[in-house]
Amino acid sequence: MIWITSDLHLNHDRPFIWQARGFDSVYDMNDAIIRNWNSVVRPNDDVYVLGDLMLNNNDAIKIIKNLKGNIHIILGNHDTDERVRLYNSCWNVVEICYATIIKYNGYHFYLSHYPTICSNHDDDKPLRKRIINLCGHTHTTDRFIDMDKGLIYHVELDAHDMKLVSIDEIIKDLESC
Repeated sequence: MIWITSDLHLNHDRPFIWQARGFDSVYDMNDAIIRNWNSVVRPNDDVYVLGDLMLNNNDAIKIIKNLKGNIHIILGNHDTDERVRLYNSCWNVVEICYATIIKYNGYHFYLSHYPTICSNHDDDKPLRKRIINLCGHTHTTDRFIDMDKGLIYHVELDAHDMKLVSIDEIIKDLESC
């Protein structure tokens, strides 16, 4: 199974992150993220995190090492060189890059932290013939907020009730709109 998410902000102790998400503390937010992640991800699943995985490095890296699956990290604006070094120390992090393309069941996905236009408004083509941008960064609760700009779908936790979204769910969501 392939899971996709972004903007976990593990251990980000500023209220504008955890409070906006409906939590009483950063610890409650961390616990919910860990619980939601590990309840669906199996050991051999691939999880793409599209940026801003953690802050406050030392405690957060311990959390990451206890997450299930093979973690692919797309770097975001909070992913510093020091954090990249720490990500590389995790047994479950298998890839770190700025953007990547994955193909799945005939669909093409461009994964990036930032919303990216990667189509020519080719709305007349079937979904399988288009490049779909999966992104985060904005902390929107509306996964379709940038669809007027192109085929851009938001995967941040804020848009998915603090849960990872499967690639199959994304395809179903996009086919229904």
